[in-house]
Amino acid sequence: MRLDDGRESENIEDRRGTRGGLPGGGRSIGIGTIVLALVAMYFGVDPSVVLNMGSGLPDAQQQAPVQPGVQSTGQAEQDGLARFTSRVLADTEDTWGALFRAGGGEYREPRLVLYTGGTQTGCGMGQAAMGPFYCPADERVYLDLGFYDDLQRRFGAPGDFAQAYVIAHEVGHHVQHQLGIAEKVQRAKQRAGERAANLLQVRMELQADCFAGIWAHHANRSRSILEQGDVEEALRAATAIGDDTLQKQAQGYVVPESFTHGSAEQRMRWFRRGLEQGEMAACDTFSAKAL
Repeated sequence: MRLDDGRESENIEDRRGTRGGLPGGGRSIGIGTIVLALVAMYFGVDPSVVLNMGSGLPDAQQQAPVQPGVQSTGQAEQDGLARFTSRVLADTEDTWGALFRAGGGEYREPRLVLYTGGTQTGCGMGQAAMGPFYCPADERVYLDLGFYDDLQRRFGAPGDFAQAYVIAHEVGHHVQHQLGIAEKVQRAKQRAGERAANLLQVRMELQADCFAGIWAHHANRSRSILEQGDVEEALRAATAIGDDTLQKQAQGYVVPESFTHGSAEQRMRWFRRGLEQGEMAACDTFSAKAL
């Protein structure tokens, strides 16, 4: 992936190295609370509800000021990953900014928070065990860089473009939020039964995958970022974090009715659809009869 000469984003908050990811410290939460939150998230429930109960922290705790941009920690590998993440975020800003302008709108750039272990968010207490996630309440993407190691070792999806795909997927959720899609889906889920709510969440996640593909399409056309093997890296990552793949690893069998992110095949298909077509209309997962 060719990003070495790319600019770094100004929308990075680097909270690494602060205690528990919280400037000035903060209360810890137990492992049981984290497990409950992961179960809640698996079934499409907002994990912040459980995490806030366990932490005793309000949804909007005051944070100490954080300097923008990647801060040096003296750990070359970690700082290199942080700067790579910043460049990917900057590239998504350039791509979505241009696409929104072409449609007569203005793209409101999200911020990306780098943290270690845990950090307070507008959606409650965030934990590294949750993986990368987007919080619409504060319009921030949260990432513990340790996830990149998990992506390679646990999920068998190494490579810089696999990492970029994960960031682009979370930015895709921000695009959904800005377009009002996320809020419509959330209201529909509240009126639906469990199975219907899960399917809505799957369509939401697959659209974010497709939006990640749109970013890759336009970034490559404008800046030639892709190298041989990059697309395969992203497809391996999509396969590795498909609901069927994760369920087989965790319990040895698959329960499609409980899917909340989509199968490996679905995630690959929608990412590739966005990559090949590069148009928002191609990503209407909510109207698609077959996913």
